[in-house]
Formats: sequence, structure tokens, C-alpha cells
Amino acid sequence: MKQVTLTIADNKFNAFLEFIKTLDYVKVEDVEENTLEELQNSLKQVKLMQEGKLPKQTAQEFLNEL
Repeated sequence: MKQVTLTIADNKFNAFLEFIKTLDYVKVEDVEENTLEELQNSLKQVKLMQEGKLPKQTAQEFLNEL
């Protein structure tokens, strides 16, 4: 079995997901919507940190959040 990673515009994601679920040869892993949103937000924060628009955390601060 092959896997593909796609980048889909946020406003088209649900429509695309519903479409590919109709294909009998495509398996869509169930992922909670909140999990995807949290991951996207985390990635946006990392990008802002790399651009210097958000302060970076120390390793200790990160571990304290866990």
C-alpha cells in the first residue's frame, strides 16, 4: 500500500475529505478534528518563532508545560 501527503486549503479540506471517503480503494485514518487543529496551530507557532515574531521557549519551560 502507498501513502500520499497532501496540502489542502483549510476551506476545501472537509469537502475533499468527504470526497475521498467515497472511493473504495482509499483508506482514510480517523483523526479527531481537534487534533488536526492543534497540530496546525503548533506548526504556525513554530513558524512564527523561526521568523522571530514569537519568543522561543527554553527546554525547561517546554517540559514544565507537559
